[in-house]
Amino acid sequence: MARFEVAPPKRGPKRRTLMKLNAAAHMQEVPGLRERKKARLRQQIIDTSIRLFRKQGYEKTRVDDIVKILEISQPTFFRYFPSKDAVLRDVGKLGFECVAERLKSELSTKADTTERLHRLYHAMALEVEADRALWKAVVLSGAMDPVRSPEVRGVEGVAVSRLREILAQGQERGEITSVFPVVHLAEFMEALYHTVVRQWTVDLTGPHKLTERVDSAVEFFLRGVKP
Repeated sequence: MARFEVAPPKRGPKRRTLMKLNAAAHMQEVPGLRERKKARLRQQIIDTSIRLFRKQGYEKTRVDDIVKILEISQPTFFRYFPSKDAVLRDVGKLGFECVAERLKSELSTKADTTERLHRLYHAMALEVEADRALWKAVVLSGAMDPVRSPEVRGVEGVAVSRLREILAQGQERGEITSVFPVVHLAEFMEALYHTVVRQWTVDLTGPHKLTERVDSAVEFFLRGVKP
């Protein structure tokens, strides 16, 4: 019996063009989907890590604990973060971004320097006070220390520059002393705040309120910089 082979239909110019367009669209869609999946897993690692830091503390939380919950391998974790400390650097960067936004908001008000600084640092202290376990982990990891964590230097620099602007306006209005450069004044205030927070999160036990300690620190600073 003779064999008849049916030739495939010829692909006209329109069909070839359509196939090329579909292939191009598929090539564009796949990387986009892949990036979304990577971003989703990265966020899941952050969320899971934060939950464990809050529950178990910084010292007792291990990378192995994180990957077991997510059902991923340690090499997969390390493709996103080189260590558990690196996860907290994301929290530290977000912290500095929030500070920078608060400072920007204060710059848009007509309040005097005393009101601005009290309101700013009290609000920041409230947030830390409400999530002590997480911020203890941030402090212990050095995630907001620009020397130990170079990744946060950029956002930390933005926050400090806005604080300097507030202090410079205070000098122009005659509300604070002009004897010291604004750069030094900003360093003094930031060092004072971070020392109080670090002491409270790590060393103090009992019902000590961070907001009260920070309010006292800001008042101490303001009395020291009176003209």
